[in-house]
Amino acid sequence: MVNFSRSAYRYQSRRETDEPIVVVLKELAEGQPTWGVDKMTDLIRQRHPEWNHKRIRRIYCELGLNLKTKRKKRLPSRNPQPLTQPERPNQSWSLDFMCDSFAGGRPFRTLNILDDFNREVVWIEVDVSLPAERVIRVLETASIGRGLPKQIRMDNGPELISGALSRWAEQRGVKLVHIQPGKPAQNAYIERFNRTFREDILDAYIFHTLDEVRELAESWMETYNSIRPHDSLQGLSPFQFAARV
Repeated sequence: MVNFSRSAYRYQSRRETDEPIVVVLKELAEGQPTWGVDKMTDLIRQRHPEWNHKRIRRIYCELGLNLKTKRKKRLPSRNPQPLTQPERPNQSWSLDFMCDSFAGGRPFRTLNILDDFNREVVWIEVDVSLPAERVIRVLETASIGRGLPKQIRMDNGPELISGALSRWAEQRGVKLVHIQPGKPAQNAYIERFNRTFREDILDAYIFHTLDEVRELAESWMETYNSIRPHDSLQGLSPFQFAARV
């Protein structure tokens, strides 16, 4: 009367429950959180060849075990500017980070700021963490008594391409000049300084506290600016070179 076959009416599904696969997948995901579905499927089918790979993938997705892929952050195209020596102080600063570690293995960072005109060390900030907000605070402190430069040359580190730093620079009328990724020679002044700082301080001492690094860096900075002769400054120190101009 209803045109419904007896076989369809009496049909009972023979599909196996997914619970065994669910248990195995959860155990694998907990023990190997970096494994993807392909690697898990290969291992599971070695032990249970009767389980279809499509079925394993379906259950894997239903459980929400998919690994989140981290997309590479695309940087805007950079138009490199020639590295020229400014004609007077405070026209252009260079900025860069360095890393090292204490005797116990804990890492710390330094934020080095250089005046491109006479290679004067404007500031060396030392801490275990130097986010964008800290960079802004350091730049504001360094500008006391001398003002901010017209531009700051830097690389493309996460702290230096942040929106907070960009907004600050726009408000303060400072141009941020980012070098091209993978081209440290475009920031050669600070790169050359970093080598000297590493040889004289970071590689020459074993540090245990931040205060030790800060005290040595501050003392060395005074010597570097006032006494140490610089090859590119006609054998004069940064302060001596600036006084003759």
